[in-house]
Amino acid sequence: MKFLTQTFRRSTRTRALAVAMALGLAGGALVMTQRTAMSAEAAVVIAPPAVDEPPTAAHTETAVLAGGCFWGVQGVFQHVRGVTNVVSGYSGGARDTAEYETVSTGQTGHAESVQITYDPSQITYGRLLQIYFSVAHDPTELNRQGPDVGTQYRSAIFPANDMQKQVAQSYIAQLNKSHAFPAPIVTKTDALKAFYPAEGYHQNYLTLHPDSMYIAINDLPKVANLKRLFPTLYRDKPVLVTTASK
Repeated sequence: MKFLTQTFRRSTRTRALAVAMALGLAGGALVMTQRTAMSAEAAVVIAPPAVDEPPTAAHTETAVLAGGCFWGVQGVFQHVRGVTNVVSGYSGGARDTAEYETVSTGQTGHAESVQITYDPSQITYGRLLQIYFSVAHDPTELNRQGPDVGTQYRSAIFPANDMQKQVAQSYIAQLNKSHAFPAPIVTKTDALKAFYPAEGYHQNYLTLHPDSMYIAINDLPKVANLKRLFPTLYRDKPVLVTTASK
């Protein structure tokens, strides 16, 4: 029961849709179809970053990004070529508050985030950011994404070093200058202090629950947009979590 409560806490709108579908109301199905179509149109075609990370001899790098509910962001990057692992978790707050129930209060400083491990010889940090801004979330929404509201759903990049900070800030400036989006980007760049993996039931959520209404409405369209807009970077079989989570 606790798991179901946590899942449906995502939004009152999702709860309303669940009731409508349970009652077999055609109107509920119509609303879901319309909202899925609206979500699918949210992807934006944008230019790659003019400034990107230089070639490196390293075989593994990590990036920490926040863009709303981590289920969908994780699901998107699990389908990206060159990515070797994506973990849902929390960043921006203290270790002792890195727990779902506490983070959900919006008072911890944490954002639902993902830690992306990738091979820089196959995909760059800048290209990851291009996917992040284009299909993984809407960077013009302040402290929310879709039906999810609160600072824990904010748009944030957590650079691990000066290079990542430079690439991220330069790209935000580039996109704003080109008016790539109809409104200014609100994404913040906050130095990475730590990343804390989320509870086990949050990992691989999109892959494990594709029939969830929340996933169908909000997240599966993102994966479809990744395939459509980045066909050379898309892979059909997702890379699932391999690191330990609490």
